[in-house]
Amino acid sequence: MKNVTISLDEETAAWARVYAAKKNVSLSRYVGELLHERMRESREYEESMRRFLAQKPVKLEKPGGRYPTRDETHDRTRLR
Repeated sequence: MKNVTISLDEETAAWARVYAAKKNVSLSRYVGELLHERMRESREYEESMRRFLAQKPVKLEKPGGRYPTRDETHDRTRLR
């Protein structure tokens, strides 16, 4: 394991100490687990985004006609 020094304001440090104690872990372990979880989430997000962007785009076609115009789509007078 690598030792790292971090700086926290007093309020944040106090909160983190209490929160770590409630989880029955050291502050060092709590911060390590927190960072590890964020790293995992970031990797999962990047992998999901890569898979999504690798998909071929889908061409939408309306069978038998044209698509409505923007004005037709947002016309609210029919709803009154």
